[in-house]
Amino acid sequence: MLPYLNIGPVMVQLPGLALLLGVWLGMELAARQAVRLGLSGERVVNVVFWGLGVGAVAARLGYAARYPDAFLASPLSLFSLNPQTLDPWVGLVAGVVAAWAYGQRRGLPLRPTLDALAPGLATFAVFVGVAHVLSGDAYGMPTSLPWGIELWGAKRHPTQFYEVLLTTGVLAWVGEQGRKARGDGTLFLSTVGLLAAVRLFVEGFRGDSVTLSYGIRVAQVVAWVVLLAVVWLYPFWRAQASEGHPTTSAAPRGAASRRKARGAKTRRKSR
Repeated sequence: MLPYLNIGPVMVQLPGLALLLGVWLGMELAARQAVRLGLSGERVVNVVFWGLGVGAVAARLGYAARYPDAFLASPLSLFSLNPQTLDPWVGLVAGVVAAWAYGQRRGLPLRPTLDALAPGLATFAVFVGVAHVLSGDAYGMPTSLPWGIELWGAKRHPTQFYEVLLTTGVLAWVGEQGRKARGDGTLFLSTVGLLAAVRLFVEGFRGDSVTLSYGIRVAQVVAWVVLLAVVWLYPFWRAQASEGHPTTSAAPRGAASRRKARGAKTRRKSR
């Protein structure tokens, strides 16, 4: 584990740096996938930018509202790269709303945009695991298995490495399927479902999970809800695409038709 790296007088928080790298690479892959689907790569990247930007600010402010004493002594820590001082649920809600609002304003079709974001989501998931490796967070339960690692005074399941390996597998699958994506949203749904399955598996070996009564793990409950939502929604979106409902290829034609209609209307007025 290597949470910090000293470069002269500067101390760099490597987990936060890993997350930033994951965001940057994720946006690059999302932009490329957007171009494959006939969308504007710049606008899709801006969806990510606005979602993450607003989400990060909201997550930090949400954490500060819950634990004000942690920031009163050092207000500049509000700008820290420390991912442990974020409220993930506040950030998630605010980020999704901001991304959706931007996409609506720019006229981005929902399902093709989601498919464009799928490689970026899988990439970010990999780097979340890398951040856990660097920080030592999300550590495993004690184990006697030969591949256990010494951490926090015990031999434990290397859950951080489980997470990195499995999410890398998801990313490889998304990269392969992305070349055949039709923009019907099912690539995004599949990505979310696979990442939820990874969370279900990895969470079962973690030693620091937040639990409810009877040892029920909160993250596994959320993962089950996400999986059920994906299983319910997937056949509807697939069926609509098979029936010829407009997806990516229809979007440019629709935009062109609107431009032609506006031009015709202008010519009629000029006459």
